[in-house]
Amino acid sequence: MAKEGAQMTEETEFMIDKNVGKETENVQSSSDAKEMRAVILAGFGGLNKLRVTKKAMPELQEGEVKIRVKACGLNFLDLMVRQGTIDNPPKPPLVPGFECSGIVESVAENKTGFEIGDRVMAFVNYNAWAEVVCTPVDFVYKMPDEMSFAEAAAFSLNFVAAYMMLFEVANLREGMSVLVHSAGGGVGQAVAQLCSTVPNVTVFGIASSSKHAAIRDSVTHLFDRNVDYMQEIKKISPEGVDIVLDSLCGENTGKGLSLLRPLGTYILYGASNMVTGETKSFFSFAKSWWQVEKVNPIKLYEENKVIAGFSLLNLLFKHGKCSLVKSVMDKLLCLYNQKKIRPVVDSLWALEEVKEAMQRIHDRVNIGKLILDVEKTPTPLMANDSTETSEAGEEEEEPEGDNDSKERMPFIH
Repeated sequence: MAKEGAQMTEETEFMIDKNVGKETENVQSSSDAKEMRAVILAGFGGLNKLRVTKKAMPELQEGEVKIRVKACGLNFLDLMVRQGTIDNPPKPPLVPGFECSGIVESVAENKTGFEIGDRVMAFVNYNAWAEVVCTPVDFVYKMPDEMSFAEAAAFSLNFVAAYMMLFEVANLREGMSVLVHSAGGGVGQAVAQLCSTVPNVTVFGIASSSKHAAIRDSVTHLFDRNVDYMQEIKKISPEGVDIVLDSLCGENTGKGLSLLRPLGTYILYGASNMVTGETKSFFSFAKSWWQVEKVNPIKLYEENKVIAGFSLLNLLFKHGKCSLVKSVMDKLLCLYNQKKIRPVVDSLWALEEVKEAMQRIHDRVNIGKLILDVEKTPTPLMANDSTETSEAGEEEEEPEGDNDSKERMPFIH
């Protein structure tokens, strides 16, 4: 009996320990379920301002959809956000990112059109680089069955911007000509594909010579960004071009305006020339501003030229043109289903590899879109680099420029 009692005592203690362990595990699981991984921008500046950490999941608000994120788009604009070179940026710390794709986890009451489990892509007013996002239902679109999450994250911003500039602003028609800067980037490749849907459109692409072999077939004529492309274009088309799409600004503004033929349209949709080093440069900003040709309305009147600006994010988040963007998205998805357009994905990166991904954009070596794959396993170097914390749980500051000394890891094409 004593032996049996001893056995019962041991078994009872084991069961108690086991149950306590389960309770602890359940508490931890419940706690973990309310947290998510996210990229945090601690302050404006260099790559060392980015960290991946856990934070509270967003709460679903009225009129919103909650999405379990699978992939996020990374744009040159995100680099400018990190440096603090955009107008009126939100105060850090913040979660960057404006577009993502994933699966619907929940939908606010009285909202129809989406169900739990739907595969979707969405625009987000910041906060996209996280495992979970909440965004208004008007900014969410169902993905085609054949579209991957990486393609969806590369689709929304690039193709909607390219389409609206070409067809809503510049009124692209058969037989016209288009000059596009950064032809190897995500928007540049979207522009090239959309131009191919209109008969007899001539596309002049400007890109770094290292990209020419990869993108030569996507445009009609291709020029090195470091040569006098104006003279080369005028040799082919003495009257100039009908549409100029400029993501650079600076000295290229004057060149673009001078290349316009009568009734032509110049559209500025970026200012990447302002970004030179890893951090914000007031010299680069001043130089770019100084090089911009001062526009004289009388001269535009005399030469029958049009100058315009385009910001898709402002159109959505400030000007409230959700229905217009929705109609454009519907047209684009029809073109995708007809296999006339398809986003070009340059490479996939884990959240913890965001610094290396952003450096690739800064170096202007990407062809197409860089994607943050939320489920991708990071390499050990990248994981240690982007999630390092001090013993106090606070982020360790790295010296500016320290990232350049680190070995680059291979990316996935």
